[in-house]
Amino acid sequence: MQSLFEPASPTSVPLAEQLRPTNLNDVVGQTHLLGAGKPLRRAFESGKLPSMILWGPPGVGKTTLARLIAHTADAEFVPLSAVLSGIKDIREAVERAEHHLQHTGRNTILFVDEVHRFNKGQQDAFLPFVESGLITFIGATTENPSFEVNSALLSRAQVFVLNALTEPELNQLLERARSTVAPNITLTPTVVAQVLDYADGDARRLLNFVEGLLYGALSAKVTEIDEAFLQSTMASKLRRFDKGGEAFYDQISALHKSVRGSNPDAALYWLMRMLDGGADPLYLARRIVRMAIEDIGLADPKAQTMALEAIQIYERLGSPEGELALSNAVLYLAVAAKSNAAYNAYNQAKAFVAQDQSRAVPLHLRNAPTKLMKALDYGKAYRYAHNEPEAYAAGEQYFPDGLAPLAFYQPTPRGLEGKISEKLAYLHQLDQQFLTQKGNQ
Repeated sequence: MQSLFEPASPTSVPLAEQLRPTNLNDVVGQTHLLGAGKPLRRAFESGKLPSMILWGPPGVGKTTLARLIAHTADAEFVPLSAVLSGIKDIREAVERAEHHLQHTGRNTILFVDEVHRFNKGQQDAFLPFVESGLITFIGATTENPSFEVNSALLSRAQVFVLNALTEPELNQLLERARSTVAPNITLTPTVVAQVLDYADGDARRLLNFVEGLLYGALSAKVTEIDEAFLQSTMASKLRRFDKGGEAFYDQISALHKSVRGSNPDAALYWLMRMLDGGADPLYLARRIVRMAIEDIGLADPKAQTMALEAIQIYERLGSPEGELALSNAVLYLAVAAKSNAAYNAYNQAKAFVAQDQSRAVPLHLRNAPTKLMKALDYGKAYRYAHNEPEAYAAGEQYFPDGLAPLAFYQPTPRGLEGKISEKLAYLHQLDQQFLTQKGNQ
């Protein structure tokens, strides 16, 4: 008999596969789709499952849901990977579907992982079989289907958006993994926090990491996994940048403040430090976009464009070419004119609306597509700016009735905002002239 502390023999089946749910109630996360009365739950319960696109980040259960759909519908499950498959594979899958229907009477669910990787012709190949009902099509994608899936295929499928798992949901999976592999081993709260941060909403990433960690603990005959054990056994996977760690956020802060402080060399130094330490380049790219929005804003709108293009370049080229695009963006942001006026305006407007009452849209600003609306004076006396001198309806009221005009946006004199400031001052002068003339009439 095996003693309590002898390492268990790892099964050849990966832990993520061992823990794959076999019924809907075992699925962790996606309660907005699978909770009582929610759309995907209703579809399951009705038995009328439409063709669909499952859109969400990696490791959130797209493949699991597709398999459960096939199981619930008692349908044949035929998986394809758009990365590895072509038209020939699509034809073979369709032939299998025809065979199953003729010989067993069972319908087929054709699951296409990474469907956005198929080109237009490959995606079009599914259309006649979806329309005929031969197959129920389920595509999984991490990319926005509005841009990556053909409109013809998209119009024949419902899109369900899956979310990254929350920390409580990840923790639930972590407990399942621990009780399955090593129920007598505990993890300290600090280790749990670091593991959940590392997973970053990705269940597969969590389970793959935890599998190695738990089997390592069994092999070392430890009963509690603490931070020292975590670092000694899995540090190469966690790297120096476990999300949520103090060093990580300190260096993000240093990068952001170097950009804000217009020091391109320091900004580049911190970017390279983080990339060298294993920080996720796409996470850094998202933070760079935030810098462009928060600290540069309308002083130089091109900064946002460069930051967004850096993400696209990295996604297309990967490392190391994509990292050069990130460094270009950081350098541009550091030397760009700075303004947080738009950021401040956003925060002030958001705070004001949150505490203010709900105010009606003034009649002259309302849309009037019907005779009844026009009879009720919707849109009456609205002044079309393009027909006014200088394409500006001086003195026009755009705020709700009874609300004095508010001034959230205060442009700085720097960069493009200097020009914006001059224009707004001139328009304000036209407003004053209009109101003075109106008062004298």
